[in-house]
Amino acid sequence: MDRRAFLKAVALAPAVATVARGSSARAGMDARWRTFEVTTRVEIPNPSGVTRVWVPLPLAEDTDYHKAVGQTWTGNAGRVNVVRDPRYGAGIVVAEWPAGVSAPALEVVTRISARDRRVDVTGPARGVTEDPAVLRRYLEASDLIRTDGIVEATAREITKAAKTDVEKARALYEWIVDNTFRDPKVKGCGLGDIQTMLETKNLGGKCADLNALFVGFARAVAIPARDVYGIRVADSAEFKSLGKSGDITKAQHCRAEFYLAGHGWVPVDPADVRKVVLEEKPGGLPLDDPQVQKARAKLFGAWEMNWMAYNYAHDLKLPGSPGTPVPFLMYPQAETGDGRRDSLDPEHFRYTIKSREIAV
Repeated sequence: MDRRAFLKAVALAPAVATVARGSSARAGMDARWRTFEVTTRVEIPNPSGVTRVWVPLPLAEDTDYHKAVGQTWTGNAGRVNVVRDPRYGAGIVVAEWPAGVSAPALEVVTRISARDRRVDVTGPARGVTEDPAVLRRYLEASDLIRTDGIVEATAREITKAAKTDVEKARALYEWIVDNTFRDPKVKGCGLGDIQTMLETKNLGGKCADLNALFVGFARAVAIPARDVYGIRVADSAEFKSLGKSGDITKAQHCRAEFYLAGHGWVPVDPADVRKVVLEEKPGGLPLDDPQVQKARAKLFGAWEMNWMAYNYAHDLKLPGSPGTPVPFLMYPQAETGDGRRDSLDPEHFRYTIKSREIAV
């Protein structure tokens, strides 16, 4: 990538991002920002007809822990646009190739800056507010994250002794850590069909399942909550199982947040606690192991930011696609004249994602 191309991409960034730099040194934040460059290369073998690809971009709205710096792209597409989903604001690079192109290829390079995040829910309120329309949005159900029936009944049973929102959120988090498990056989990050999980009593899954349970439970007891879809971009300083650097093609990871009045969005990640249980040490660890206890305490209110956020979107209609919506956008997506390709089938849809930390 040449310097002129990258500066051009940075200049275009306001079209896909709400820039809110300013002072972001809030209480509990690590002041050290790190910058990462993530390169996604997509190839479509044996295409037929018109081919389209959608590559998720980093979180468009800057936060006090994550900032999008810019993006560039190269390839042989006939048309490339940056689009934002009107409901969730998800940024997407959309590329299209006309029929007859035998080897469609696209490379998207993004840069973000991030710093470790912590919200102390036991301390005084920070005076943070949120748009009421945003809070209402994150109380709604999605196709797979239900908030009624068995989801609501289970959430109310879990929180019956809790009096405040933070007590309810803590109870939900602890229940998920205690009662679920990470299932290595689940494809990708899972789907997040929480009603089926509860009805079948099969509480195994991966991040898109276990953290979706937290989101659905929280919404069912009137606490705004949302998944944050993203990808690990660096090794962890604390847990070897919670990081990935270099080739991060299979390092997608979603997290969760709940809204606490006066404190704002609070980070949680019960799914990663269960990942520590399963993967931190060969043979696994018990819940009372010191490493698990450390992760359990930290991941209610804090995230290590060796991770890039993509978006909050659910039931996303891919721009220009004749196909059905995707439950969430965390992997590149592709369609040809034969229909949608499976993002987790490398034989028919090839992509690589690589990350590196850079000095700025």
